[in-house]
Amino acid sequence: MPADPLTISPGLAIPESEIAERFVRASGAGGQNVNKVSSAVELRFDVANSPSLPDALRARLLARRDRRLTDEGVLVIDAQRFRTQDRNRQDARERLAAFIAAGLSVPKRRIETKPTRASKQRRLEGKRERSQIKRGRSTRSWD
Repeated sequence: MPADPLTISPGLAIPESEIAERFVRASGAGGQNVNKVSSAVELRFDVANSPSLPDALRARLLARRDRRLTDEGVLVIDAQRFRTQDRNRQDARERLAAFIAAGLSVPKRRIETKPTRASKQRRLEGKRERSQIKRGRSTRSWD
């Protein structure tokens, strides 16, 4: 029975075969249980070579400056927030889905604008006023 793919949006799903999971022991406090049970999850997803991602989305995800992305374009997510392996696995998948979903929105192009003549004049007038205030503070006598 094949596992269900990770659904990001109605038109985008990541098949299980593209997600690699490794179960490791969690770091930090936790008593004896932390030394015996591999409850932390290390999820890896190859963004650069995934056939499931559209090219534009892949480019946006790889362009992000995210410390979880390796130089080869592999996204590594460590999940050890919870005590159980199943909950950490679910958390890692939710974070992968959120990362990919964040790349779905295309940023709006910025339209360059020029400052108006009035705004330039206001700026220069403000600078002149500041200059006068500062000049008035000097200790020179104007006899």
